[in-house]
Amino acid sequence: MVERMVSLSVGILLSTSLLHALPEAFESDADPHALFATLLGGLLGFFLLEKMAILRHSHHYEGDGHGHEHGHDAHEAGKAGWMILVGDGLHNFTDGILIAAAFLADPGLGLITALAIVAHEIPQEIGDFIVLLNAGFSRTRAYVYNMLCSLMAVLGGIIGYAALDRATNLIPFVLVFASSGFIYIAVSDLMPQMQRRATLRETIPQVVLIAVGVLTVLFLTGQTHGH
Repeated sequence: MVERMVSLSVGILLSTSLLHALPEAFESDADPHALFATLLGGLLGFFLLEKMAILRHSHHYEGDGHGHEHGHDAHEAGKAGWMILVGDGLHNFTDGILIAAAFLADPGLGLITALAIVAHEIPQEIGDFIVLLNAGFSRTRAYVYNMLCSLMAVLGGIIGYAALDRATNLIPFVLVFASSGFIYIAVSDLMPQMQRRATLRETIPQVVLIAVGVLTVLFLTGQTHGH
């Protein structure tokens, strides 16, 4: 199920950013050079944020042969669990702002952006839940904390809507920044996961699901613009 969601997410994320969010931003009155600079800054920024997360996370597990004292890796996993929660909360808060900006630009784009974020968040939240369990959280605590982190998106949406409604000139830049995140996630994170399964039998469903993601976005766009 998670593997299928990853393939579907690639199609939705790329088509949302390349076919809708970026055109919407560049059709505005904003300076194209400034928008491209925002796109470049977003891609590099996500790269650096991921590097920081990789450097600060421990990937050991108890008894992996690294020679630490007993309990060291469990302690490190516990710290990583709390870092996951903080990072996920901030990420969801940002997602809320991005959805608000998309809805302010165009209700149809807002719907598609929300779909893209949900499609990506499902496999990510499942992964986070597993990390929290490995970090020593009970199932109930892991579920409750994940839900609280998810609610940060609602807070981000409310604040983003209130702020951007008074500063509409910033909306194109937020859309470009969101697109840089979608593109980076799809190309740097999700596609490499799919490349690990390189047989024809595994590749065909991946390609089909990517196409389904793209067609879903195109269908929703046609429906929202049709009304």
